[in-house]
Amino acid sequence: MQTLEKDFAERVALLAKEDLASTLTGICHGIEREALRIQPNGKLAQTPHNEKLGAALTHEYITTDFSESLLEFITPPEQDADKTMGQLRDVHKFALANIDDECLWPMSMPCYIDDQDEIPIAQFGSSNVGKMKSLYREGLKNRYGSMMQAIAGVHFNFSLPDTFWDLWINKTQGSENNKETKSAAYFAMIRNYRRFCWLIPYLYGASPAICSSFVKGKSTTLPFKTIGKGSLYLPYATSLRMSDLGYTNSAQSGLMTCYNQVDTYIESLRKAISTPSDVFEKFAGKKDGQYQQLNSNVLQIENELYSPIRPKQPTKPLEKPTDALQARGVEYIEVRALDVNPFSDIGIERNQFFFLDVFLVYCVVMPSPDMTTDSYRETEMNLRAVVDHGRDPSLTLTKDEETIAMTQWAATVFDGMRQVAKVLDSNLDVPEYSLAVEHEWQKILDPEKTPSAKVLAILLANDKDNGVLGLELASSYKARLHDTDYQFFDADMLSKHAMSSLEDQRQIEESDTVGFDQFLSDYFTYQFA
Repeated sequence: MQTLEKDFAERVALLAKEDLASTLTGICHGIEREALRIQPNGKLAQTPHNEKLGAALTHEYITTDFSESLLEFITPPEQDADKTMGQLRDVHKFALANIDDECLWPMSMPCYIDDQDEIPIAQFGSSNVGKMKSLYREGLKNRYGSMMQAIAGVHFNFSLPDTFWDLWINKTQGSENNKETKSAAYFAMIRNYRRFCWLIPYLYGASPAICSSFVKGKSTTLPFKTIGKGSLYLPYATSLRMSDLGYTNSAQSGLMTCYNQVDTYIESLRKAISTPSDVFEKFAGKKDGQYQQLNSNVLQIENELYSPIRPKQPTKPLEKPTDALQARGVEYIEVRALDVNPFSDIGIERNQFFFLDVFLVYCVVMPSPDMTTDSYRETEMNLRAVVDHGRDPSLTLTKDEETIAMTQWAATVFDGMRQVAKVLDSNLDVPEYSLAVEHEWQKILDPEKTPSAKVLAILLANDKDNGVLGLELASSYKARLHDTDYQFFDADMLSKHAMSSLEDQRQIEESDTVGFDQFLSDYFTYQFA
C-alpha cells in the first residue's frame, strides 16, 4: 500500500508539470440524459415519438432509448462544461415545447405504471437497422421485463486529449501514444473507476424510494418501508436504480468481464454474445410470425451488458462496438452510474462536471494493478452495499480483502482527489475543481446532504408519495424551461435538424436491398469480421 501511495505522489507531481498540466484544458464531456414522457396526471405517455422531434433513428441530439416514451437527449463532446449544460438545456426546452401537455419525469425510477404492457417499445422505422433496434428491445422485454427498461439515468462521457496521452504514456511507460497504449491507459483508469465507483451512488444516488407498481408481481428480500399511499423506500438506500431490483441483470451475474486489457475485454464480451443461454432459449425463433429477440445467447449484442462504465469508440454504420474497439481502440469512456438528479431541470448539476473531472483524472493518476476474479467481485459487492445501505453510518466495505469503514476509505480517496483538483485549478486558473471536491466532501461528513437523503426527507416530512413529488417537479421544470432563453441551439436550428433526420431515415429505408431475415443472418454471420 505504501508503494502505491509513493507512486501516486510521484504521478501527481508529474501531472502538475506545466507541459502535462496544460493539456488538461482539452478534457471533453458529453451527456446522455434519459427521461420518460408523462401525461399531466403523472402516468406514462402513450403517444408515439413526436415527428416534430425528428427521427429517433438518425437524430443527433434527440432519440429514444427502450421505449417510445423514454426520450434520450445527447450533447456533442465539448470542453466547456457550461456549454454542455447550455446545449442540454436547449434540447430539453425544444422537446418540452413539442410534446404538447406532456412533461418529462425528473427521476430515475419510473412513474406509476399499472402494467409493463403500458410501456411501448421504441420504433425506428421500416429499415432493417430500425427493425433490428426495435427487435433488440423486444428481446430485452422478454428477457428482463419492460419495467426495468423504463428506468432512466444520466451517462457522462469523458475523454482526455491525445496531447495528454502523448506525454503521460511517454513519461509513465516510456512508450508512444498509439491505439494499444492509449487503450491500456484507459483500461487502467476503468479498473480504478470500478474500485472507487461506490462513491458515485453515495454522492449522486437519488432513488431511495420507488412507486409500488415497480415491484408488483416481483419477489424481493429488500426490507421496504411504506410512505404516502404506497411508495416504498429503504431508510439508507442511495440508488435503487443501481440495486438488484433496478437497472442490473442477475442473469449476467456469472459473467466475468475482464477489464485488464482491451483484447481480453473484447474476448469476454464476444464470448457472451456467442454463448447460447438455456434461460433465453425459450424465446428462440418466431412467435405469431415475429422474432422475440435477436438471438438466444447470453447477450444479444454488446449493449446488453450492464456495467457502471464502458470503454467506447464511435462506431461506423452497422459496425459492432467490439469491432470498433479492436480496430481503433478506446476513444472515450462512458460513466453510467449516475441517477437523474431530481433537483435539476436537466437531470445534472454544474458541480457534478467539475467533480467528475477530478474523480476520473484521479482514476488515471492512481496506479492501477490488474484485477483478479476476487478483486472484481469485491468491486461488485461494495457497489451493491452502497446502493442499498450507503447512508448507514456504520457501513463497511471490503478493500483488498480487508474490512474498512466507508467513511475512512472515502477520506483517503478525497485526500488524493484534492491533489488532483489543485493541478486542475492552477492550470485552468479557476477554483471550481477544489470547490467541487469540498462540496462533495460535505456529503461524506453529513449523509443528510446527499440527494437520496434530501428526496427521502421531503417524502417523510409530508408523507408524500414518490410519484406526487415527481409530478410536482416535472410541472415546475416544464414552466421554468419554457421561460428560459435558448443559448446554443435555437428552435429554428433544432426544427431543421429534426426535418433533416426524417429525410436521413427515409434514405436509409430506401437503401435496403435484402429482407430482414437475411439482414439479421448477415449481421451475425459477420459478427466479428
